[in-house]
Amino acid sequence: VQLQASGGGLVQPGDSLRLSCAASGGTGSGRTFSSSVMGWFRQAPGKEREFVAAISRSGGSTSYADSVKGRFTISRDNAKNAVYLQMNSLKPEDTADYYCAAAQKIYAIASEIRSYEYWGQGTQVTVSS
Repeated sequence: VQLQASGGGLVQPGDSLRLSCAASGGTGSGRTFSSSVMGWFRQAPGKEREFVAAISRSGGSTSYADSVKGRFTISRDNAKNAVYLQMNSLKPEDTADYYCAAAQKIYAIASEIRSYEYWGQGTQVTVSS
């Protein structure tokens, strides 16, 4: 699976951004995007990559890091092979490179980096006044 993240940018505190991640391709087993648990992670300068949000294959279940709960919303459109991260009320501490990831070997949503086999390139989000 190839993942392409987009939508990052420079915004002011309190603003909103919507990140998108487009998926293409599959595995040798023929699995598709809809068979993947999808996640968003972020990595701030000098810090380790951390979990942000994840969504189940059907989109019926989601999970969020405590730091973004109530402000961020993850969603997916399996018809478009895309996953989104709506980020509201952004704070300077949300500044990071954001990565989308796909997991095809698990059935339940997961927050561990090791659960995800496929990663997109990062899209940079900077929140600053």
